[in-house]
Amino acid sequence: MIQRLFAVLAGCLLLVGCASAPRSPLPARQDVRDFALEARFALRVTLPGQAAQSSGGRLSWEHKNGGDRILLANPLGIGLAEIEVTPALSRLRTADGRTREAADADALLEEVSGQRLPVRRLPAWLLGQAAQPQDMALDAQGRPARLREAGWQIDYVYDDAAPTALPAGLTLIGEGGVELRLRIEEWKDLP
Repeated sequence: MIQRLFAVLAGCLLLVGCASAPRSPLPARQDVRDFALEARFALRVTLPGQAAQSSGGRLSWEHKNGGDRILLANPLGIGLAEIEVTPALSRLRTADGRTREAADADALLEEVSGQRLPVRRLPAWLLGQAAQPQDMALDAQGRPARLREAGWQIDYVYDDAAPTALPAGLTLIGEGGVELRLRIEEWKDLP
């Protein structure tokens, strides 16, 4: 009985995989304005005199028209929180239904987590855009390799050798013992 159930599930997964639409090619990194991505994250905070605290999970991020919507889930995909950022307001909703709002997304996350995370700058950093070009180091293909900005160091990893490739991973290290790793599994260009 279990073998039969496994065979049926495997067959369904195979059909779903065959039925999925082919992915359209992504534009060059410098041409991306609005995007969506799926990623895994790992956050490690090491405060002076305390043991390091780590957490991780999955995130779905949509950056469109200057606003952001970030869904955070645990490693099993169970929703933990939703962050909405607009030019006027930032809102955090937790899985238990609580909502907090603030004018600044970074301050809102600091209020909730105790750590100031660069939510406002992260869309630009994901695309390798520095506020000051001299803050960016490039790799041999001319892509962003390391960026130092606003007290953060961002290191980029690529799975594609193309000079215009989007990063597959970022490691952000902030002052105060914060390290955030993102492994991007899928990029989508939004019209």
